[in-house]
This record gives sequence, structure tokens and C-alpha cells, in this order.
Amino acid sequence: MSERTIGQLAAVSNVSVETIRYYEHQGLLPAPKRRRSGYRIYSDDFLTRLGFIRRAKELGFGLKEIRDLLTLADDPQSDKKAVKSICEHHLAELEQRIEDLNHMRQALFKLAKQCDGRGSVRYCPIIESLNR
Repeated sequence: MSERTIGQLAAVSNVSVETIRYYEHQGLLPAPKRRRSGYRIYSDDFLTRLGFIRRAKELGFGLKEIRDLLTLADDPQSDKKAVKSICEHHLAELEQRIEDLNHMRQALFKLAKQCDGRGSVRYCPIIESLNR
């Protein structure tokens, strides 16, 4: 198992030093061991955990959800049902956001279609609609 400084961990993981410290402060990463000199040392487990966090963020999970997933992952006695519940809840939120975005897209499409894009904004249907 290799040991790295925070700078080395940041370079290998493509995560900034500030982000690593933030994740430590938020409880997503445990406190690292320290050398006698006081420097933090990070094992390969930290690299694995940062990868987990990155992939979870790519899927849109928030920090609280990631913390909950990590807590469950850290306990081999945890129930898969709890993990699935977090995933399904997040999926439902995403589906709602997609629906909301589709409504916005349709409204903007209608507005854009009403405006010919020529002349003064004085009678622009987009501006008039936003002013209502």
C-alpha cells in the first residue's frame, strides 16, 4: 500500500487539495494518519474513496446522499435496501427535474417562435411575456 501527501493524492486523483480538505471537513473522507512531522499521509483507500465520490457526483448525487452511501458502503452489515432507496429517491428527483426542464424548453420554444428577431425590443413578445 502506497502512502501519498495531499498534493500527491490531488495529482493522482485529479481532485484539488482544497476539495480533498473540504471532503474531509464534510465527513466524506476520514481523517488521514499523520507522519511525525505532522504531514498528512493518504493510503490507496483515499484514492478509491475519491473515485467513489467523483462517480457519485457525476450521477448527480448530492454530498448528503454521497455521505449516506459511503456510510452504508463502510458497514458490511448494511442492507442493500437502504442503498437502493437512496438511488430510487435520487432517480425520482432527476425525473422530476427532466420533466421541469421539458416544460421550460417547450415554453422557450414557443416564445422564440413568436419573435422574428428584427427591430426594436419595444414590442418583443419574449420581453412582453417576461414582463407579465
